[in-house]
Amino acid sequence: MSTEGPLVGRLPGRIREYVAWTPHGLVAAVGVLTMIAAWLSAQGSLTAPLYALAVLAPPLVTLSRPALAFWLALAATAGTSIVSGSWGLWPWQPENFISYLTVLTVVAIRTRPRTAVWMWLITALYCSAAEAVLGYHFDNNSGPMLLVSAFVLLGVTVWHIRREAEQTVSAQQTVTAHERSRRTLLEERTTIARELHDVVAHHMSVVAIQAEAAPYRVQDPPPELEKAFATIRVNAVAALTELRRVLGVVRAEDYEAPEAPQPTLADLDTLLANVREAGLSVEKVRTGAVRELPPGVELSAYRIVQEALSNSLRHAPGATARVEVSYVLGGLGLRIVNGPIPEAYSVKPSPGAGHGITGMRERVSMLNGEMTAGPADGGGYEVAVFLPVTAPTEGDA
Repeated sequence: MSTEGPLVGRLPGRIREYVAWTPHGLVAAVGVLTMIAAWLSAQGSLTAPLYALAVLAPPLVTLSRPALAFWLALAATAGTSIVSGSWGLWPWQPENFISYLTVLTVVAIRTRPRTAVWMWLITALYCSAAEAVLGYHFDNNSGPMLLVSAFVLLGVTVWHIRREAEQTVSAQQTVTAHERSRRTLLEERTTIARELHDVVAHHMSVVAIQAEAAPYRVQDPPPELEKAFATIRVNAVAALTELRRVLGVVRAEDYEAPEAPQPTLADLDTLLANVREAGLSVEKVRTGAVRELPPGVELSAYRIVQEALSNSLRHAPGATARVEVSYVLGGLGLRIVNGPIPEAYSVKPSPGAGHGITGMRERVSMLNGEMTAGPADGGGYEVAVFLPVTAPTEGDA
C-alpha cells in the first residue's frame, strides 16, 4: 500500500509503516473469518480441521504466490465440497464461496488484466463440470458465483486499465514537459544570439575598418606590416560573412531585424517609466561609479531587468518593485525585488509562458555570471544577478 496519499501521508512515520501493511491484514482477516466459519460449519466432523485449513490456506498464499493460490483455491473447493459435511449447496459452500472470491480478487489485483479473464473462464469450466457430475443431486449455486465474480473481476480490470492509463499519461506529460523545457531553452538561446549579432558585427566591422586604415597612419610602412593588416581585414570581413550565415540559420522565417539599436543600461529610465505607466510602482537605486561596460553586458543587464519587471507585472499586480544597479569592482550587480500583492487589490495574477527565468539564466550563464531567484523575505519575489566584467588591460586600451 502506498504511503504517499493525502491521508496516509499525514500520519507519523512509525504508524505510516504499519498502514502500508493494511492490505495484507485485510486478506489475512478474511482468511481467518472463513476458517472460523468452516470450522463451525463442520463442527462434530472429523474433517473439520482439514476443512478449516483448506479454506484458510488459499487467501494467505495469494500474498506471496498469486497464481499458485488460484489453483490451490480451485482444488480446495473441489475437495472440501466432499469432506465439508454440508451437502445443501453444490459446488460452492458458503465458506468456499467467500474464500474463492477473495482469492480471485487478490490475484486479479496482483496480476495482469488478462489473468482475470482466464480465471473466470476456468471457474466457469469448473462449474459446468461440477454440474454435469453431481449437480442433479444438489441445489446448484454456480450462477451467483459466476455473476458476482464477473462483476468483481470486471471492476479490478477497469481499475488496472485506469491505472495504466494514468501512468502512461503521467509519463507522456513528463516527456512533454521535458521537450517544452528544452524547446524553451533553445528559443531563448536563439533570441540571445539574434540580439548579440549586432554587437558582434559592430566590433568586427571596427576591426576591419581599423585594419584597412592603419597602414595609412604610418609613413612608409614596411610591406610586412601592410600584409599583416590586409590579412586582418580579410579575416574580419570573412568572419562578418560567416556571422550573417549563422544568423540566417537561427533566425525564424517571420523574424524581422530591429531597426533601432540594442538597448543598454542608459535606456533603463525609459523602461521604468513604461512600467510605471503599466501600473507597477517601481523605484531605481544605483550605487557605485557609472562606467562603460561591454555591449553584451549592457544588453543582457537591460533584458534581465526588463524580464524581471514583466514577471512582477504578471504575477504581482499592484505590488511595489525596486531595481538596484550596483557598479562594483569586477562586475555589475543587479537586484530586482517586488513586494507581495496587496490584499485589497482586485486584479488577479496572470500566468506567463514560463520563459522568463530560463531566459535570464541563459544570459547570465553566457557571461559566466551568477543568479539567484526565489521568494523574498516578507513575501514577494527577488532576482539577484552578478555579471563579471574583466577590467581592460593596457594593451586592450
